[in-house]
Amino acid sequence: MNPLTTPAPDTTTTALHPLEPLSAEEVEAAAAVLKAQRGLGASWRFVFVMLHEPPKEAVRGWTPERAVPREAFVVLRDRETRGTYEATVSLTTKEVLTFERVEGMQAPITMEEFMATEELVRADARWQDAMRKRGVEDFELCMLDPWASSYTGPADDPGTRRICRPLTWVRSGPGDHGYARPVEGLLVVVDLDEMAVAEVVDHGVVPLPPKPGNYVPELLGADNVPSVTALRDDVKPIDITQPQGPSFSVDGHHVIWQKWHLRLGFNAKEGLVLHDVGYEDGGTVRPIIARASLSEMYVPYGDPAPTHQFKNVFDMGEYGIGWLANPLTLGCDCLGDIRYFDGVVSDQDGGAMTIPNAICMHEEDAGISWKHTDFRTEEVEVRRLRRLVVSMIATVGNYEYGYFWYLYTDGTIEYEVKLTGVISTGAVPDGVKPKHGTLVAPGLYGPHHQHFFCVRLDMEVDGPQNTVVEVDSEPLPLGPDNPVGTAWVTKRKVLATEQEAQRVIDPLRARYWKVENPGRLNGVGEPVSYKLMPGDNVLPMAHADSQQAPRSGFAHKHLWVTPYAPEERYAAGDYPNQHPGGEGLPKWTAADRPVEDTDLVVWYSFGAHHVVRPEDWPVMPVSHIGFKLKPVGFFDGNPALDMPRSAAGAHCEHHHSEGPIV
Repeated sequence: MNPLTTPAPDTTTTALHPLEPLSAEEVEAAAAVLKAQRGLGASWRFVFVMLHEPPKEAVRGWTPERAVPREAFVVLRDRETRGTYEATVSLTTKEVLTFERVEGMQAPITMEEFMATEELVRADARWQDAMRKRGVEDFELCMLDPWASSYTGPADDPGTRRICRPLTWVRSGPGDHGYARPVEGLLVVVDLDEMAVAEVVDHGVVPLPPKPGNYVPELLGADNVPSVTALRDDVKPIDITQPQGPSFSVDGHHVIWQKWHLRLGFNAKEGLVLHDVGYEDGGTVRPIIARASLSEMYVPYGDPAPTHQFKNVFDMGEYGIGWLANPLTLGCDCLGDIRYFDGVVSDQDGGAMTIPNAICMHEEDAGISWKHTDFRTEEVEVRRLRRLVVSMIATVGNYEYGYFWYLYTDGTIEYEVKLTGVISTGAVPDGVKPKHGTLVAPGLYGPHHQHFFCVRLDMEVDGPQNTVVEVDSEPLPLGPDNPVGTAWVTKRKVLATEQEAQRVIDPLRARYWKVENPGRLNGVGEPVSYKLMPGDNVLPMAHADSQQAPRSGFAHKHLWVTPYAPEERYAAGDYPNQHPGGEGLPKWTAADRPVEDTDLVVWYSFGAHHVVRPEDWPVMPVSHIGFKLKPVGFFDGNPALDMPRSAAGAHCEHHHSEGPIV
C-alpha cells in the first residue's frame, strides 16, 4: 500500500475556484458535519469523500468576487445495517443536504478492508491446514491479495453479503518476490462486514514454483529467472535541463502552457481529472473539452482454473484509483523541471490523508513538429514539437498503471496508459504446459487476460452544441468516377442517436470519429472539429453467455455517445462491486436519446490484449495503449507555424543557402 502523510495546513483563499479539489480541511469538515448531524457511530465507514462538482452554468459564471457554494459528495458503508449510503454535504453552510441508502449495491473495497484481509486469513485454521499440505509452516512468508469477488452466482448478490476473494502466494524468503510462488487451487471468501473468513475451498495441491523470481538488484543471482549476476556498467547519464525554467504557469490547479489552458482535478475514485481544456487562438481561449477522466477499468481473465475463473475486476468501481496513487519521485517517475500536485483522500474514519506528489506535470521535447527542405535552394526550416505531460501512477495489487495526458504544441491531445508491474501468476506441475497462459519460469505461468479502459470525454468543441460524425475511407468502384482504379473517398455518417453511436473501430477503413460544432464554421466553410483517432484495440474474448459479459457491457463497443448528464459518470455504473451487470452505458443508452447538435459526452473504450511473454517476468516492461484527439478544421492552418526556431547552440542549426544548387 502507499505511504500517506499527515496533510499540510490548508492555505487556499476565499476566492477558491469551484473545481479546485477538496482540501484536507474540507474533507475533514465534511466528515465532521455528517457525524454530528447524522449521529454516525463506529460502524459507519467513509469510503470516498470527493468534491461534488457544481453545475456547468455555475462554473462558467464564477468570478473571484462571485463565490460558488462548496459541496462534498460522500460514499459511506454502515456495517451494522450492511448498507451503502450516499450523502451531499454543504461546506459553505455546514449542513447535510442529502443522505440516502443505495439499495442493492456494494461500495468499493476500502483501504482498511484491504489491509485487514491478509491477517484475517493468516489466522484461519482451515487456511493454515491447506498451507501445511503444501509444506508451508512459516505463514509470515505468505502474502494475500484481496481480489474483488466478481459475481459468480446468487450467493454473491450485492444486497446479501459483502465479500472479497483473496488469493495466496508464498515468498521464497523474507524480501523475496511476492508473486513468484502462487498457491494454485486455494480459494478463500472473506465477509467484509463480519471481518471473518467465510469459506476456504482447496481444489488440490499443486507444487509451489521453485524459483524466487526476484527483480531487486540485491536479490538477483544465478538461481533467479531470468539469471542476472551483474548490473550493466555502461549506462551513461542523460540530463534533462531547462536553464530558464519551465514554460508553464500554475495558479492553484489552473495551468497555462503554450496556448493551452486547463484545470487539474483529483479525487479518490477517478484519480486525475482534466477540466476546462482549451486553446488560446487569436487572443481567445477556445474550449475543447469540459471534463476528461478515466471512467472505468476492467480486467477480465481467460483462464477457467478455479483460482482464476472469477477474475474480472473493475479497478475503479471496486477499489478506486485515486487513493491507490503513488507518491511520485523526481528522476524516477518523472524527468525535467517538475511541478507536483498532492492528492487528498480520506481514511475510513473521515480523516484526511495527503498523497504527496500524486500528480506530476512537466514538459518534454517530442521530436520534429514540422519540417521542409527546399531542395533547389537548400533552405531548411524545422521546428521541434513539445508536449505538456500530466500524469499519475496507481498500484493496484500486482499491477502498476500510469495514466498520461499529453498536450502538444500542434493542438493534439493524447491519452496513454502505461501498464507495468507484475503479472498475476498461476502454478502448474512440473512438465505441464498451461492451456490458458504462458510459462514464464519453471512451474509458473501468466494467465491470458485483457485490460479495458473507458475514458469519458465531456466535449465542448468551440461550445456545448456538438455532433459526432463517423468517417470511413472507401475505394470507388471502377467507372467514370474512377477510370484507373485509384480513387477513394471519405464517407460521413452522422451519429444522431445513442443506438446509432455505438460503434467499433475499423482500421481497414481508417475509421475515426469527428466531434463537430455545426454552429461554428472555419475559414473554408466547414464545421470546426476534433477527431478521435483510435490506437490499438480489441473486444472482450468472453462468451456472450458468460458471467463476465453482462458485467462488461461498456467494453463491447469502442465508441459510445450520450447526452450530457452529470450523474452519468462511470461506464459500468456507480457500484460494479459484486454486481451481475447491466448498469452504466448499456442501461443509459437503451433510451436511444438524441445526441445530435447538443451538449454531449463521448466515451471511448480501448483494450490491451495480454498474451503473456517470458519477457514479462519477473516484472513487466511497460506496455502502451491509448488514443489521440487531433484538430480537424478547428484551426485555419498549422497551429504550430508560430513556433520559434531552436536557439543557437541548442544542437540545431538552420541552413539558408545564398543561392541555387550549382
